[in-house]
Amino acid sequence: MSDFFDALEPKHTAMIEAQPVFFVATSAAEGRINLSPKGYDAFRVLSPTRVAYLDLGGSGNETHAHLAADGRITVMFCNFDRPALILRIYGRGQPILPQDAGWENLASYFTMMPGTRQIFDIEVESVQTSCGWGVPFMTLEGERETLKKAHRQSEPEEWTGKTAKRVRSIDGLPTRATDRFISGE
Repeated sequence: MSDFFDALEPKHTAMIEAQPVFFVATSAAEGRINLSPKGYDAFRVLSPTRVAYLDLGGSGNETHAHLAADGRITVMFCNFDRPALILRIYGRGQPILPQDAGWENLASYFTMMPGTRQIFDIEVESVQTSCGWGVPFMTLEGERETLKKAHRQSEPEEWTGKTAKRVRSIDGLPTRATDRFISGE
């Protein structure tokens, strides 16, 4: 059974804060649906109707392209412990890059990590919870440090050069590249 809410409640925020991984799904009107797992300490509940997450450079920039084209986003959390629970946040989001006016305010909620390229600012439209009885019990062994290590070892010019080349999604939708190297830690 699932329940819908107009905004995040304190019990939802507590569940979100306890999860080491979340999943993000976006789509434009045409083309592929993107579904990405996210880790690290990168998600924040800013209010009952606003959340954000810190995005590191990786294989592509599909979420950015989809949000610029369509704006719709779903974020999913699974509780791998007790109680069994799946929580989805449905909303509309936008990428905020370091050169954008809203960057400083949003960035203040996070500890910057090597390779930070943008923050996704999401307006919560609805929240859904469901049982999660089919989700297995799992324990966190630890975070992979590989992505942050790779970004720490790259030179600023190399990093901004790579991001400048990623101005199109897999389906050819435009993205904006960051103009700043964020070293973090």
